[in-house]
Amino acid sequence: MNLVAFIFLLLCLYCEVFHFFSLNYYGMCELLWLKQLLGEIGVKEEMPMKMYCDNKAAINISHNPVHHDQTKHVEVDKHFIKEKVEDGTICMVYVPTNKQVADVLTKTLSRRSFKQLINKLGMFNLYNPT
Repeated sequence: MNLVAFIFLLLCLYCEVFHFFSLNYYGMCELLWLKQLLGEIGVKEEMPMKMYCDNKAAINISHNPVHHDQTKHVEVDKHFIKEKVEDGTICMVYVPTNKQVADVLTKTLSRRSFKQLINKLGMFNLYNPT
């Protein structure tokens, strides 16, 4: 493999990790907003909200306060997520990619995977003649 191809591959992997960690940050902000909204309408939940994640690196970064050069661009996001994990507001749980039901709404899947995840969500086709 030549040097240019190798550097391009590393850059692609770096961008993928950054993108995924940013998505976790925004997903966590949405969870916190939802928790606040539910509290305002009288639904109090004392248990930590579970955030299912299929990226072990993102989970490890959220639990580990060690500074990494690879994650310095997400320092604020990382500390915000770590703070919410430590105070028990959010609990990050690992889920294998093939069992991640949110993928049905965010990714292109094979027909088989799509049907499996739709069934897990309890969704069905109302217009399917049976």
